[in-house]
Amino acid sequence: MKRHEIAGVEINAVSIRELLFSKTMLLAYLLLALGAYGVWEVFSERYFLLTANAFDAGMHPGSTEVAEAMKEAVFGVGGEVKREQPWTLYIVNYMYMIYTGSAIIFFVALAEIFNVKLIQRTAAGFITFGLAMIFGGLFTIAVDLNILHMHWMFITPNIRAGMWLMLPLYVVYIPFVLFEIYLLITNKHDWAKKVAFGILLLSIAIDLVEYYIQAKLFNMNTARHLWTTYPVLPLYFIVSSFLAASGIMILYAFVEYGEKFKYELARLILFFKKAAVVSMLGLATYEASAFLFIDKEVADVILFGGYKYIFYIYIVLAVALPFVLLVYKIIKEETHYTMTGIAAVSIVIGTYIGRYIFVYGGNAYPMSNRFGLGFEKYGEYEQAKEFIIYTPHLNEILVVIGSVGVVLAVYKVMDMLFSVSKIREH
Repeated sequence: MKRHEIAGVEINAVSIRELLFSKTMLLAYLLLALGAYGVWEVFSERYFLLTANAFDAGMHPGSTEVAEAMKEAVFGVGGEVKREQPWTLYIVNYMYMIYTGSAIIFFVALAEIFNVKLIQRTAAGFITFGLAMIFGGLFTIAVDLNILHMHWMFITPNIRAGMWLMLPLYVVYIPFVLFEIYLLITNKHDWAKKVAFGILLLSIAIDLVEYYIQAKLFNMNTARHLWTTYPVLPLYFIVSSFLAASGIMILYAFVEYGEKFKYELARLILFFKKAAVVSMLGLATYEASAFLFIDKEVADVILFGGYKYIFYIYIVLAVALPFVLLVYKIIKEETHYTMTGIAAVSIVIGTYIGRYIFVYGGNAYPMSNRFGLGFEKYGEYEQAKEFIIYTPHLNEILVVIGSVGVVLAVYKVMDMLFSVSKIREH
């Protein structure tokens, strides 16, 4: 394939047709179209529905739409984000995409430091896919944060707000990861190797800061007492994200290197399987000990109440089933591709469900009993509820599907232009 070179980076001379109309891109367009429809429906509900005011009530007497708008204004009942449940599937997907993508980058940085040749040769592809997942998470949170109004974040900055804690990190983190990809794909590595160790240490430090800040954001939300009683939240995010990243990396290796790397694929998969087993043991240990500290009423809801079936499905898919499928072959230093593939899919689905329980379980009660006077009400017209459980709205699901399209599109364009999935000599 013909290539151009700019600043030491080889860029593939692909046609517009090849770049934009590959099978992967067509799938991405389908997912993005579903996501765009979800965004349109979300924005229609937020910005274009009839409002509850005197003019509308006078012009439309007896209108059910006006009555519904008034009901929403008083009681906070809506089709998307609700006052009693402000953290929804947007946050679940944002957490999963951002943390798992960061964990992949973290994983590769560790492998570079410890000179794991198998990972070093494929590092560019893994890091690019991790970065694509971060963009997918940012797409989700942009919809959640009312993207049409996001300019007010900069016009009236509030550095104590949650997103303002994250904004500087993203501003530094994303260019830094792009620079790391540049170092991996450039043909002029001599000067880069001299600073590579420091760069990789900085990468790990940024990842750890990200996990800490995210945990801090949840822990500051004192009205949601599941999150404030979860012990050592950064550790939870790290072990669960490493497990999710292991599953994603196994599937990535199958897709990208099943043919190109077939002689060493078994060794690569075996490495990720070991990482997955260590991570799932860490997650199982954390969950088993964490419920000794979590608020008793919330723990009862998750373990024995409205979330019990979801919780045990999470444990089975994220820990029990993949452990059984992986550990025997690890002991024998063998790789059974079908069993490993099933285990990887199980890990990905299971860890996503775990994020769902973490976010939705935190909203199990309307507000905490932080003043010792019973669960708080949102307004004078609303009765306090003891327990709340919701299923995601269709619009939220479509936005999440769209975020997967973002991941595929970003990764495929990067791979078509820069061959990031290429197996390199290190």
